[in-house]
Parts: sequence; C-alpha cells; structure tokens
Amino acid sequence: MNQSFDDISAQLKKRHRKSARLKWMSMGALGLAGLFLVLFFADMLVKGLPAFQQAQVQVEIEYSEQASRIPLAALDEEMRPLVSRGYLRLIPQRMEDNPALEGTTRTEWVLADSPVDQYLKGNDSELTASQKSVVDRLEAQGRAELKFNTTFFTKGDSKMAEYAGIASAAFGTMMTLLVTLAVAFPIGVMTAVYLEEFAPDNRFTQLVEININNLAAIPSILFGLLGLAIFIGFFGVPRSSPLVGGLTLALMTLPVIIISTRSALRSVPDSIRHAAFGVGCSRWQMVRDHVLPVAFPGILTGSIIGLAQAMGETAPLIIVGMVAFIPDITGSFTEAATVLPAQIFTWAGEPDHAFIEKTSGGILVLLAVLILMNATAVVLRKKFERRW
Repeated sequence: MNQSFDDISAQLKKRHRKSARLKWMSMGALGLAGLFLVLFFADMLVKGLPAFQQAQVQVEIEYSEQASRIPLAALDEEMRPLVSRGYLRLIPQRMEDNPALEGTTRTEWVLADSPVDQYLKGNDSELTASQKSVVDRLEAQGRAELKFNTTFFTKGDSKMAEYAGIASAAFGTMMTLLVTLAVAFPIGVMTAVYLEEFAPDNRFTQLVEININNLAAIPSILFGLLGLAIFIGFFGVPRSSPLVGGLTLALMTLPVIIISTRSALRSVPDSIRHAAFGVGCSRWQMVRDHVLPVAFPGILTGSIIGLAQAMGETAPLIIVGMVAFIPDITGSFTEAATVLPAQIFTWAGEPDHAFIEKTSGGILVLLAVLILMNATAVVLRKKFERRW
C-alpha cells in the first residue's frame, strides 16, 4: 500500500512538473511573439518617422521674363541644384496665374531636392562636397531645415521622392472600400440570414456551407484572377478602377462576412425566437425585429474586420491592375486609381533611400487606419451590446 501511494505521489509530481513546463513554454511563446511585435513596430517607426519630415531651403526667387521660359533662371547658380525640380517647374505657372509677380524678387521657403533632404537626415546622399558645404552654411544660417511634410499627405505619387505622397492612394482606397462595403455587406448578411434562419438542412445547403468555408481559406490572389476573368474579361469593367477593385475585394470579403454573421445569429438565444413566435410574429418578423437587432453587434464587428482585411490586400488588386502611376486624386469610380498597399508595394521597389522612408511611412499610416478600424469594431460592439 505504501508503495502504491509513493507511485501516485511520484506521478502527481511528474504531472505538476509537466504542467509547469507547459506553462513556462506558453508564457515564453507569448513573450517571444510580443517581442517580435515590438521589434516590428520599432523598426517601422525608426524607418517611417523621417518620412513625415521634408527638407526645405530659403532662397531668393527672381520672377522675370527669362524665368517664365527657363525656370532655372529664377535662382542663382549655387542654389539651383538644391531646390526640387518639381518646384522649379511650377514657377512659369505661378507667374501666369499671378502676373504681379513678374519683375519681383522674393525670399521663399521651397522644397529641397531629395539628396539635400537625405543629407540633412544624416543619410548617404549624392551631393558633391561643394554642395554639402553650401547646405551646411544654409543650415547654420537657419535657411535649411526639416519641416513637417505636408506634401506626403496632400500629393499623389511622383517620380521625384520629395513630391511623392499618399493622397491619391488613400482616396483610391476609400473609394474601393465603399464599393466593397456596398456589395459585400448586404449580400453577405442576407445570405447568412437565409442559410441560418430559412434554408432547409439538405445536401444542397450543406454543399453551399462547405464551399463558403473553403472560399474563406483560399489564397487571395485567386480572387484577383477571378475578378480579372469575370469583371474585366466578361463584364468589361474598366481595368485599374476602384469599381473593379471593390468588386474583387467584395468576392474575397463575402465568405468572412457570411461566416461571422452566421456565428452572430447562432449566438442569439432560442428563447428570443420562441418569444417572438409566441406573440404571433411570422418567421421574417422574428428575424427582422428580434434576431437581427440582437446579433447586429457581432455582424458589425465581423464586417469591419473583414473590410480591414480587404484594405490590407495587395495581390488581388495587382492582378486587376491597381498598381498604376496615379499622381492625381481619382474623380470617378471608373477612372484608373491605386490603393495604399499597392502604392507601398511600388515604392518598395524604388532604389532611392527617400522612397524607403516613404514605404515605411505608408505602412505606418496603413497600420494606424487598420488599428483604428479594429478599435471602432470593438467600441461599436460594446455600445450595441449595452443597448440590447
């Protein structure tokens, strides 16, 4: 008997040791995942925050007849290589819009060329030794400094790094998501309601459910191929437009919305359905007036998370051509546009170090929007849960 108690005690101690090891392994895995997340955000911040600053220099601009024909003539020879070529190209247009400028000389803060920006940020630049000495002198005089980069948020893509921004990509993303929401949300919710509340349990509905679950797990690039074949090839929707991008993302988001909506409907207690039937409601009245309001927080949360996932997708949008060079904001759902993930993908392939900064800056903006969308989903869920 004593031997058996000793065996039981030894087994218990062995189990406790295994449980303790499992606990510490789990905590270690969690800590390692958190460490990787911290390192990721730290790396993005270090690389991306410089994108929110842009070098500017204070120069004297001579608005003359010669400058209206040759913009380089507006600056002295020493300052010409330091000023952005994009700004110089605007000088004739400014003189045409404001004739009073002709014959005047003004001191203005203007965008510096990308190598000047990189030099002031402490990175390698293509400036010559003499140009670096000029920049050093201007910085000592307070005529060259880093300022908040408003261009990054107000301009579209550009071949000149100092003029490249995310405005056109952000607007294209918003238009694309509007199309996705308008198509995927009503179809997804109605499909889920039918399958959960009205459809009979037979082989056909079981086949539909299996296919919906399979569609939620397939690679997103296949939805891009489907969008290319159906919307562009068959229906003739304009390539690279927010319309075709939104429809393609709607195909990808539909399974997520259907599954999350069905889960929300299943979480509604059957007592609510029975009470509705008890007061004489039809099945449709029961779903519309009793089940859907209670399930709405879960439906809304799943839909927002699905849209957030769609917002971060790149592969299906590349297939339908939304990687075009778009310097201006798109004015229509059928015009060519790009989106933030595709814009970030394009910048990542540029050799200029300034575009590496803008790539990380764009990722930070995209992450901020995704975190905001997920936080909105949580807040709305809590709000509607308290109401009901």
